[in-house]
Amino acid sequence: MTAFWTEADYDDHELVQLVHDRKSGLSAIIAVHSSHLGPGAGGTRFWHYAEPKDAMRDALRLSRGMSYKNAMAGLPMGGGKAVILADKDRTKTPEMLAAFGDAVERLGGQYVTAEDVGISEADMVAVSERTGFVSGLPVEGKDAAGGDPGPFTAMGIFHGIKAAVRHKLGKDSVKGVHVAIQGTGSVGGGVARLLAKDGAKLTLSDIHEDRAAALADELGGKSVAPDAVMSVACDVFSPNALGAILDDEGIGRLDAPIVAGGANNQLARAGHGEKLAARGILYAPDYVINAGGIISVAMEYLCKRHGEPCDINEVRKRLAQIPGRLDEIWQESDRSGVSPDVVADRMAQKLIGR
Repeated sequence: MTAFWTEADYDDHELVQLVHDRKSGLSAIIAVHSSHLGPGAGGTRFWHYAEPKDAMRDALRLSRGMSYKNAMAGLPMGGGKAVILADKDRTKTPEMLAAFGDAVERLGGQYVTAEDVGISEADMVAVSERTGFVSGLPVEGKDAAGGDPGPFTAMGIFHGIKAAVRHKLGKDSVKGVHVAIQGTGSVGGGVARLLAKDGAKLTLSDIHEDRAAALADELGGKSVAPDAVMSVACDVFSPNALGAILDDEGIGRLDAPIVAGGANNQLARAGHGEKLAARGILYAPDYVINAGGIISVAMEYLCKRHGEPCDINEVRKRLAQIPGRLDEIWQESDRSGVSPDVVADRMAQKLIGR
């Protein structure tokens, strides 16, 4: 692995911690981009990377994205992220989770973790046995905030898609609007169900093709192969799987006037947002539209640290503010001619003092 400060995605990160525990087999990276607004907060990703440099790139990009996401969501939290390097079989053991919890604890609160891709609520419970700097833990009662952040992320994206449809298509409803969803896991599946309930037309895709097909049958939509979804003629393309899909080739394949989804780091590189804008495609900056999950886990963590109950209605209130933030970005983009991703970045950078 090359020195992290020579990576293209290194952005004056405050902390990049390499973790290796020989006994458990844990290899991980913890990155804190900024603590200007509070401790670095962001989930832990459990993923098999073909090359270690890919894991470093993910940690650097995702932690920076969390700085921007938390700032734009109005949370008193900085940006952090962790990646656990899984083997090809994605072997995960209690010993590995314990060692990871110990690594988080040693940072003394610089980093607060939660679920991300490949990590479950149960995994966070295991981590919480070794550190208190963790959120996304099970809660009792339907009125308490916390637990699995996926449904909250999905709800925020649903609000954001409706805002995009209103801004770009001039429609106050998603009834009859065709949405192609890439990824039907916890987040993408949740978005699909919310859209279906409001009468949207759905095309679904997932690397687990049987899962996409089953959900399409359930919701009255249709499914397509993973390599076909970006070419579907639709009103909204909603990426809800892994990131960096909006590169030159991906953007060229799109046949939709709107891109609005929950995947992190959708734009492969700087400049791809401008390519979307040049094609007349409205882009919802990912870290703004997908902030629902971190809003939930941040409120859970902050309430717990202050010994206060956390009402889910406060989370819902903050989720409902996502469309307004997107509208502000799009209006400034329309006025200035600057692409929405750059507008959002500038707003976030100002908030975190960069």
